[in-house]
Amino acid sequence: MTREITVHGTVADGFEAVREEFAAVVTGERDDYEGQLCVYVHGRRVVDLWAGEGVAGDSLYGVYAATKGAAHLVAALLVQDGTLELDRKVTYYWPEFAAEGKGALTLRELLSHRAGLIGTDGGFTLAELADDRAIAERLADQRPFWRPGTAFGCHALVIGALSGEVIRRATGRTVQELYQERIRAPYGLDFHLGLPAGREPGFRSAQPMLPTAAQQALLDGQPTGPHTLAAIAFNRHGVEPTDLEDLANQRLIRAVGPASVGGVASARGLAGMYAAAISEMDGKAPLLKEDTVAEFGQIHSVGHDLVTRLHRSFGLGFQATADTWHPFLGAGAIGHSGANGVQSFADPRAGLAYGYTRRRFAFPGGAAPENDRLVGAVHRAALSAR
Repeated sequence: MTREITVHGTVADGFEAVREEFAAVVTGERDDYEGQLCVYVHGRRVVDLWAGEGVAGDSLYGVYAATKGAAHLVAALLVQDGTLELDRKVTYYWPEFAAEGKGALTLRELLSHRAGLIGTDGGFTLAELADDRAIAERLADQRPFWRPGTAFGCHALVIGALSGEVIRRATGRTVQELYQERIRAPYGLDFHLGLPAGREPGFRSAQPMLPTAAQQALLDGQPTGPHTLAAIAFNRHGVEPTDLEDLANQRLIRAVGPASVGGVASARGLAGMYAAAISEMDGKAPLLKEDTVAEFGQIHSVGHDLVTRLHRSFGLGFQATADTWHPFLGAGAIGHSGANGVQSFADPRAGLAYGYTRRRFAFPGGAAPENDRLVGAVHRAALSAR
């Protein structure tokens, strides 16, 4: 028996079509759907919707790779400050990184997923995946899986640890500390890199979604060997293979907030962070200057991703959201999706900041398919509201 799912929340005048689209998504989903949608335009919240049994606007979800957006907003701030220089070699900050032929790699190349350090030969334990410094120490000694700078591939579980170690060497502070101090706390964002124990009751555990027969056939056609680049990048080849769907359900991961995959957020937190990045918020100037947004949003790696074997595009730390996911967005949109269907980004040309969460994993990973409909409705409304 199908359960009727009620949409809660509010939309501003001119964004009624977004509520209708969200309601259509909810109706078309399984009867245990849970999700949230939040949108800001020029620093003003214009959409705040949620649906699902037991869900509220401030419920928290694991956001997996969307965490990378928070980590690399910190990196962008440090470049803007002059603390980091994109075209310096990584070894300027982190001398041990030079092992195994990695000495020529620049910070710019590292941030654009060109290092070839997608994992280690032996894999990581869960405790290591929760510890960015442990990951960085292992990777400093690792031989790259392709010649650094010659190609790119998603450094799914480790890019935040790599950039985070550069940040720690340059500042003496962790990504998590700087994010809390400069971004999360000043704006009161419900986007945490390290979830306090007191917020645990608001966390909604991630749940798997079984693929349809057609989707399973597609999966069966993908390379699944234990030593493929994908297996290494997603840590499926070691003595403790990673169950990605269960990763956010581990309190160890949530408590520490590793900078590649450990973030916990609501849609409000995701959208609020990107709104603060590009727009005036609460009387505060945008976190990033226009030139910084343009630098980090410029496409640096595009084409065949050696890990996912899909067409992908990266700026610096961020996905190039318009090319990878939503081609109608403005050039230079920055953001990052998450493996469980989460999507989050800023489109600076439209003044748009978007956050979407869902509890149940969506096939095949990354931004869930319904984001195409939702982002389209949001973008049309934002342009009409000018």
